[in-house]
Amino acid sequence: MNDTVVSWCRSHDVDVTRSRAYKKNDQAFVEQKNGAIVRRLVGYGRFEGIDAARSLARLFAAARLHINFFQPSFKLKEKHREGAKMIKRYLPPATPYERALVHPRLNKAFKGRLREIYWTLDPVALLAQMRNAQNELGKRVDQRAGKPAMTVAQGHSDLAAFARELGDGWRQDEQRGIHRRRYLRRKPVPRRPSMLDPYIPIIEEWLAAAPHLSAVDLRSRLEAHAPGRFSGHQRRTVQRLVKNWRSKAARQLISSTEITLSVQASRLRI
Repeated sequence: MNDTVVSWCRSHDVDVTRSRAYKKNDQAFVEQKNGAIVRRLVGYGRFEGIDAARSLARLFAAARLHINFFQPSFKLKEKHREGAKMIKRYLPPATPYERALVHPRLNKAFKGRLREIYWTLDPVALLAQMRNAQNELGKRVDQRAGKPAMTVAQGHSDLAAFARELGDGWRQDEQRGIHRRRYLRRKPVPRRPSMLDPYIPIIEEWLAAAPHLSAVDLRSRLEAHAPGRFSGHQRRTVQRLVKNWRSKAARQLISSTEITLSVQASRLRI
């Protein structure tokens, strides 16, 4: 593949940038967009087969137009060093399409073609196509080639409804098919035994009699109750125990108050 790419670049007077051996962070400039564009669109899953390649082609075809014509970005204008501080200044944010129109080396015919393409595009329709392709990829992520997809992805036929959904997707923590699957623990987390377990009934009796007691007061009482067994290292454990007891007592108090109010309301109706 490198021989083909290098020969094509030399025939078109394009400089080829390669990374040096054993320098994994010494990549070409195109690698700058791997995280900002490729990984955000495709995710980190593995795709195999012709169907996945077709979905990727549809995704990148729509993403190319959406990014180049409708997504502005910053470009570095200049930078200089003042002592240990690096001062950077950027050009105003603009889309690649807008930068191409003001570039002096592009001819008017090419700029006219870009304007014609721009006026035929709809950013909402492009975004809907990208979402459809992402849904298809989400059904094929980490599956072997030739295996049918789990479910056929449904397209967005109504662009107005799709546009209305975009305003609330970010608030609802939108989870797409290409996103990493949330880890679900299959086995319960084992609870390690605590040295406070034999003394929990005693601590709960103290809290029931005096709910205002702090963890420091309870630890002092424990030291007097069992000399030589407790020290200052158990303060956090006692604090968690007090917190759990107080939240449990608060829930019981709220539930009892609700029951009392419901009984009083029923009596008033009678």
